Amino acid sequence: MENRPLEYDYTIAKMFMLTTIVLGIVGMLIGVILAFQLAFPGLNLILGDSLAEYTNFSRLRPLHTDAVIFGFTLSGVFATWYYVGQRVLKVSMAESKLLMTLGKLHFWLYIVVVAAAVFSLFAGVTTSKEYAEFEWPIDVGVVVVWVLFGMSMFGLIGIRREKSLYISVWYYIATFLGIAMLYLFNNMEIPTMFATSPAGESGIGAWYHSVSMYAGTNDALVQWWYGHNAVAFGFTVPIVGMIYYFLPKESGQAIYSYKLSLLSFWGLMFVYLWAGGHHLLYSTVPDWVQTMASIFSIVLILPSWGSAINMLLTMKGEWQQVASSPLIKFMILASTFYMFSTLEGPIQAIKSVNAIAHFTDWIVGHVHDGVLGWVGFMIMASLYHMAPRVFKREIYSKAIMTAQFWIQTLGVVLYFTSMWIAGITQGMMWRAHDEFGNLAYSFIDTVTVLHPYYAIRGIGGLLYLVGFLMFAYNIYKTMSSRPIEERELQSASPMGA
Repeated sequence: MENRPLEYDYTIAKMFMLTTIVLGIVGMLIGVILAFQLAFPGLNLILGDSLAEYTNFSRLRPLHTDAVIFGFTLSGVFATWYYVGQRVLKVSMAESKLLMTLGKLHFWLYIVVVAAAVFSLFAGVTTSKEYAEFEWPIDVGVVVVWVLFGMSMFGLIGIRREKSLYISVWYYIATFLGIAMLYLFNNMEIPTMFATSPAGESGIGAWYHSVSMYAGTNDALVQWWYGHNAVAFGFTVPIVGMIYYFLPKESGQAIYSYKLSLLSFWGLMFVYLWAGGHHLLYSTVPDWVQTMASIFSIVLILPSWGSAINMLLTMKGEWQQVASSPLIKFMILASTFYMFSTLEGPIQAIKSVNAIAHFTDWIVGHVHDGVLGWVGFMIMASLYHMAPRVFKREIYSKAIMTAQFWIQTLGVVLYFTSMWIAGITQGMMWRAHDEFGNLAYSFIDTVTVLHPYYAIRGIGGLLYLVGFLMFAYNIYKTMSSRPIEERELQSASPMGA
């Protein structure tokens, strides 16, 4: 038998790469619109009074968050899995007709669910639970999509040639299991028509409407157990899995410490699950739950920084690559933002700090320095590494990559610094009082003071969107750029002028 190198099939990976880019543009564009709506409220009526229902902040905000979380980020996770999974398991999707069918079904059903989610949110059909706005029919679709993803993943693992599972695979498996558990339990809901209909009569409300199975404080606890861990298993775990594959492959350097990667993995799995209660400090949640959440949030620094330091030390002795390769720049700055964000979050979870920070724009800044700097940079870097290998073409322009890097870095810095200042200003003004114990400022006073910071935040978001459009253009042009040979793809990605 002829001994030929294994040829991987990237059909599914390419399809998800495209949706990552398209949904990224959609989610970030809506985010920029929302940022400027907060700075200039007249923009809520941008298409006139007759369409204000569909263009105001409250209608667009869940579209932004869900497009970024369930659209851009999850598409990036799926795209990288269908690429990384084959390569680290030493098996091609093309070797199994069943896996190829499952993969394509996974993609097309995902597109259908995304379209249903966008339509329903634009129409104002929502459960009003943050990051869990979809009504029960769409939730059922999400579960089916996730099951198909799991079947594809474990099917590929089942026919692998590589006996040991590389650490990235551990993180992808944890992503699947974690989100499956979180989504199922938080979205337990009862269709109102079935629950309110006497015998022989129709119930109250539309057939697609539902109410949560939980109520009151229990509902809040489950919701923020889900909300915080959606960040864990959507924005952290799979992205760590990506960098553990793509940084060594792009740099040609072995991971600094494989043992540290395992230690950080298990630390992250155990500690993250208990930290969600820090969203409910000073609430009706039992005090011991609040204290436990604060403690576990502080402990969370250890596994998070363990991963980030491991990534940075991987470049030990090879720091000249950061200067020469814009792709390495993206990954190293992503790791740095991961360190910043995973220090900032635990600090905000300290009760005395939370008393100032909660409900302020500092929280918004924290979310976005993580999502834009860590998640966004790492997904773009992953797709940049994948592009020459899946299209067999040279990356169109190194110059565009470099310009994109600096434009987006400036955008992230403007975003989170303006929100830090705005948030701390809000918190201090809300607490300020005169000698008689009366509040020193009205709520509208804080809104007026924050206007310039909201404008800066909008500019920062706009710069990031411009950079993402440059990224999309570079990938598009890569599809038709100079063809390359397999020998050019052994380590660093070949880049054009």
